[in-house]
Amino acid sequence: MKIFFLFTFSTFFWSPFEQAAASVHYDKILTHSRIRARDQGQNVCALQQVMGTKKKYFSTCRNWYQGAICGKKATVLYECCPGYMKMDGMRGCPAVAPIDHVYGTLGIVGATSTQQYSDISKLREELEGRGSFTFFAPSSEAWEQLDSEIHRNLIDNVNIELYNALHHHMVNKRMLTKDLKNGMTLVSMYNDQKLLINHYPNGVVTVNCARVIYGNQIATNGVVHVIDRVLTAVGNTIQDFIEVEDDLSSLRAAAITSDVLDILGKPGHYTLFAPTNEAFERLPRGLLERIMGDKVASEALVKFHILNTLQCSEAITGGAAYETLEGNTVEVGCDGESLTVNGVKMVKRKDIVTSNGVIHLIDEVLIPDSAKQVIELGGAQQTTFTDLMIQLGLASSLRPEGQYTLLVPLNGAFSDDTLRMDQRRLKTILQNHIINVKVGLNELYNGQELETIGGKLLRVFLYRTAVCIENSCMVRGSKEGRNGFIHILRQIINPAEKTLHEMLRNDKRFSVFLSLVKAADLDDVLSQPGKWTLFVPTNDAFKSLTDDDKDILIRDKNALRNILLYHLTQGVFIGSGFEPGVTNILKTIQGGKLYLKTVNDTLLVNELKSRESDLMATNGVIHVIDKLLYPADLPVGNDQLLTILKKLIKYIQIKFVRGSAFKEIPLTFYKPIIKTYTKIIDGRPVEVTEKKVTEERIIQGPEIKYTRITAGGSDNEEKLKKLLEDEVTKVTKFIEGDGHLLEDEEIKRLLQGAPVRKEQPTRRTQGGTARRRTRLAYP
Repeated sequence: MKIFFLFTFSTFFWSPFEQAAASVHYDKILTHSRIRARDQGQNVCALQQVMGTKKKYFSTCRNWYQGAICGKKATVLYECCPGYMKMDGMRGCPAVAPIDHVYGTLGIVGATSTQQYSDISKLREELEGRGSFTFFAPSSEAWEQLDSEIHRNLIDNVNIELYNALHHHMVNKRMLTKDLKNGMTLVSMYNDQKLLINHYPNGVVTVNCARVIYGNQIATNGVVHVIDRVLTAVGNTIQDFIEVEDDLSSLRAAAITSDVLDILGKPGHYTLFAPTNEAFERLPRGLLERIMGDKVASEALVKFHILNTLQCSEAITGGAAYETLEGNTVEVGCDGESLTVNGVKMVKRKDIVTSNGVIHLIDEVLIPDSAKQVIELGGAQQTTFTDLMIQLGLASSLRPEGQYTLLVPLNGAFSDDTLRMDQRRLKTILQNHIINVKVGLNELYNGQELETIGGKLLRVFLYRTAVCIENSCMVRGSKEGRNGFIHILRQIINPAEKTLHEMLRNDKRFSVFLSLVKAADLDDVLSQPGKWTLFVPTNDAFKSLTDDDKDILIRDKNALRNILLYHLTQGVFIGSGFEPGVTNILKTIQGGKLYLKTVNDTLLVNELKSRESDLMATNGVIHVIDKLLYPADLPVGNDQLLTILKKLIKYIQIKFVRGSAFKEIPLTFYKPIIKTYTKIIDGRPVEVTEKKVTEERIIQGPEIKYTRITAGGSDNEEKLKKLLEDEVTKVTKFIEGDGHLLEDEEIKRLLQGAPVRKEQPTRRTQGGTARRRTRLAYP
């Protein structure tokens, strides 16, 4: 029976004494390749071959499902798994390959050039003899790719140079791929030269950055691993290479200045992306001088080019992030035969192997964020902000030794109208985005206030999946530079200037809603400091409301408060701060629940679209809606009120339960501001403790003038009497309980010595001290 042996580019052999050993990456990847090809028959493996090349891989899941390696399309091949072979007329690969000594195994795996050179260099006898060897055998293609001068020198001196070169590929003990641990160093059989082993998670195994393309071919006196290049001796450190390489003189100077060069002379497993002199020359002169003049920045620059892991080019089959000695990461990937760094083809020369790592020469200088000024941290999506900062002179005011935080809106946040603004106004807007201290993302907390260089206070709102500053929420991309942080925002920040009440009063769209707020005695809630979210219906929501309807609604204050306070919730909730597509439940002051979510950047409140969101107030935020909100589970017990509500609310069915009444909502959910201060009234100082004081001049005639003073809290009667006793001949007051009001005619009679009519006081509960109003007349 004719037997065909199918060659592959990697191998794995489960000998009886190896099956109990723990698998490593190479073996796991091979096992997955078996699984992918199980429909092809016994002992068949699936490989990927990069189109247009001879490179084959037992691929990772990622490359397999992408159908590509290094961005290049890969075709699928089915071959016998290593150590097996085909038989005529039988499906799959049912036969086991024969075992020979190392010399004979070189022929079995197709390393015929290495076998031939072993013969002419007199190494054959050793390879056929007794022992236990590991031979990293260059493929025939590897010998063809070797530098022609080096190749010629080896062939011209086969008994010494070629013999030593082949011995350099050998280790005096058997090492399977499972024994080749990442970062280990083996001693070769030539002059104890080092062989640096790397075993990567994607299954790639390298020796001095040469990839094992056919591994674990068992021999009677060892094992053969076929590799994709000829190994050369390694002696120097990375530091040694930099010190003698003329094309790296600029890097050498930077490494010396920053005290980093010595690190590269110590034992380790480093990867250096070394910028050439030409790369340094392309940097703006001022930028390079600033960095080199700052030891911290220059150290960051050099360390940003160094990985603390050894990354050979042949191990890169897709993009991955690697941490640098500077602390941040770089993205190392590949594009066909080219290596990429941060997505850019910049590697001119690959895999310069040293005793403590590998060097890749690059034609660009990598500048880490930590070596940049804060204004330089902006990316392609923030160019409008950075350009305006430069044009308006704000960039030059950011001192290199200063500490700043820039809140940078995306380019799309700047409308044409904004860009056409007067430069002074535009400069003020930008100043609202500059904080005079460094504040990192992990230092921000809910309720924090940040002061801008323009003197504005910006509030921080922290949500489950978002961080917002005033009306604008952050997107990913915060960075720390040499003199500050940069945070990327969706919108231009609009610092709050007015209270909720002032915003309603100044916008005609909300006049009906405001009149109802006033009728419900809720003005103070919206006027005083606090943290509220208010959903405000426009006048369009009340189009069907007649004057009579409004009067009926106002007369039932409990009903009115229940309706209005269903639009108010404690806390400031920015629309873009909600996790998209997820329902957020907010409890209102009325006690009911509001259901909010954002869909396609639109805020929905009980499934109603907010026409305009995130109108910032000093005490909260307004979201504009065009319909009145009403809690679906709140019944109405009054026919008239039901009729009115049905006119206004058509998107839900309002429950009617005859006789049910709205609960009373006392204004105890907020704390009025209590102040004690001295007020000057008609040139006289009066100490007042009150919630609110208003003064109004109402009458001034030829015979009498008086001032009306409205005070809440303590009435300060004794102090007012002392103030007036020099001018008032006789003042008698009868105040029986809070809320008594002396009318104008009574005050006149009182000042004329007439008795004053006593009235039972009227009390009003507003969640605070009842107001007392007193009018005093001067003779």
